[in-house]
Amino acid sequence: MTTVTTRTVEYPADGLTMIGHLALPGRCRPPARGDARTRGHGAQRRRAPPADALAELGYVALAFDLHGGRYLGDPEEMLARCIPLLGDPDRMRGIGHAALDVLRAEPRTDPTGSPPSATAPGAPSGWNSGATAVNLRAIGTVNALTTGRPGEATRIRCPVWAGVGSEDPIMPPAQRDAFTAEMQAAGVDWRLVVYGGALHAFHHPPVDHPVVPGVGYHPQHAQRAWHDVIDLLAECLPVTE
Repeated sequence: MTTVTTRTVEYPADGLTMIGHLALPGRCRPPARGDARTRGHGAQRRRAPPADALAELGYVALAFDLHGGRYLGDPEEMLARCIPLLGDPDRMRGIGHAALDVLRAEPRTDPTGSPPSATAPGAPSGWNSGATAVNLRAIGTVNALTTGRPGEATRIRCPVWAGVGSEDPIMPPAQRDAFTAEMQAAGVDWRLVVYGGALHAFHHPPVDHPVVPGVGYHPQHAQRAWHDVIDLLAECLPVTE
């Protein structure tokens, strides 16, 4: 573990001023660089802990914004924002690339290295970055098995890890099958972990407002998924002294 320094970063994307949370380890250990993506609700107070935890492990981590600094606590408002984004790969790419630019501009990162994309569940921006030939070291996602345009997965040149709950109605078996078929056809180094009994967003602690049906926290699987993501980073972008 190491001391963590954090700061808020503002940057433009999708016609909004995004507010990200940048977490830096106490000692510089290039080329460790991570990208911890926000969940669908957004808001810095909800996405800071994963980035901070990555920084404690020695990674420069950015938890980036999807919604212009807003926290979408109302389920209908959240869906109204997220569903159009999920259906528009170009918008998701723009949001993801803007966040990657912020991460690359941080002096503590290695400008010649390639960041991983550790996502949850802003994963479509992770897939889109990988599918547009952005040179990532790894893509990891919890909850979002989003397929891209036909043939785009062939551009992914890094290992892909995905985790999903077996009872997730938003990512049902048909979606899992489409994801695995796309990865396999493209020759991607992929793996999928299905966590038995878990719902959508099973990794996210309970919130103090209503959520959409099919969402629920599973503390045991949340810990397991976190360790799986850390194992992916250790394999693809190990931290060195």
